[in-house]
Amino acid sequence: MRYLSFLLFVSLFSVAVSELASAQTKVPKWKKIIVSDQFHAEGSTIGDFNKDGIPDIAVGHFWYEGPDFKKAHPLFEGQVFDPEKYSNCFGMFTGDFNGDGWDDILVCPHPGTDGFWYENPKNAGGLWKKHPVSKELGNESQDFADMLGVGRKSLLFNRNGWLGFATQNPEKPYDAWDFIAVNPSEDKRYQRYTHGIGYGDITGNGKLDMIEKDGWWEQPADPKTPWKFHKFPFAEAGAHMLVYDVDGDGLNDVVTALHCHLYGFAWYKQVRKEGEITFEQKVLIPREPAENFSPKVSQLHALVAIDMNGDGIPDVVTGKRFWAHGSKGDAAPDAPAILMWWETKRDGANTTLIPHIIDADSGVGTQFAVGDLNGDGIPDIVIGNKKGAFVFLSEK
Repeated sequence: MRYLSFLLFVSLFSVAVSELASAQTKVPKWKKIIVSDQFHAEGSTIGDFNKDGIPDIAVGHFWYEGPDFKKAHPLFEGQVFDPEKYSNCFGMFTGDFNGDGWDDILVCPHPGTDGFWYENPKNAGGLWKKHPVSKELGNESQDFADMLGVGRKSLLFNRNGWLGFATQNPEKPYDAWDFIAVNPSEDKRYQRYTHGIGYGDITGNGKLDMIEKDGWWEQPADPKTPWKFHKFPFAEAGAHMLVYDVDGDGLNDVVTALHCHLYGFAWYKQVRKEGEITFEQKVLIPREPAENFSPKVSQLHALVAIDMNGDGIPDVVTGKRFWAHGSKGDAAPDAPAILMWWETKRDGANTTLIPHIIDADSGVGTQFAVGDLNGDGIPDIVIGNKKGAFVFLSEK
């Protein structure tokens, strides 16, 4: 009964916020497409895989043709997985990795195993040929960003004692990627199931730093030399750690789950004290929320920062990772699998993140994709998780 009351509350809350939205910034409505009701993966990506000018999606070992996502094509050997267990795909990212003009797909498999990218066969059919990215690709929610500012994205992860990122050499596209570790000596905290990783310019010098649950690593002039660690307790077990200027003061802040298998969600306001960088915590969902707290959503295991309402300010998309450790694990495993976005709302000196519920029977996986699939200028969402595969199309 309390979950029904919760859903009624958030529905009424979202309606109220929608009525207050300005003509320039609209809270989107959503059309849900169930692509599959089977567990294939906990990651997803978007690309034009058949080069017809229409966005397609991929979830695990299939890609699906847009715009209706009904026709499936195999990518690599896969299977339907038991939702009490785990898949062989925790994350997916799109890129043209061999420079032939066709979208390829990078797959982050079960943490600690070798990662590969899969070469687009250019509509020839059959399984896509795989090429190495990295050995022992760890972390449960990897990320993908142009860490070196060279126009090529790197894969952020950790490898048996080392935190860092791997970047492809465009002159040797079929070789394993070059890994740069940010920690100067081996650290056992960085194991295959480590939680919490992110990137962003914390210092304001134009270089991307790396973020983890215990602090952040400042990128030096030469990224192959030691990075400086700045200790700060962002999370017990984070997921994707987002960096953007939440309050509009010109300094980048941090947004993260406090514990991606329990409760907790916060943003951290960057402050400068005598030239030093520190942060002030702004709790959105406490680690131990009261029974009547709303929105009471646990296990925020994947997050994306993107402008959802066209006001030019990034917002946050996240949700519950359903059955992360099966039906008996973690906090409230059978609670509604909420997918939601938090609107970054600036009102003079006050900044709030306002929750909007998108769906209550999907949630997120360990990574998901956001992009404009239907050409309306508003981001759409692609989910792969233990409930299946879903597309949420925004509607004005």
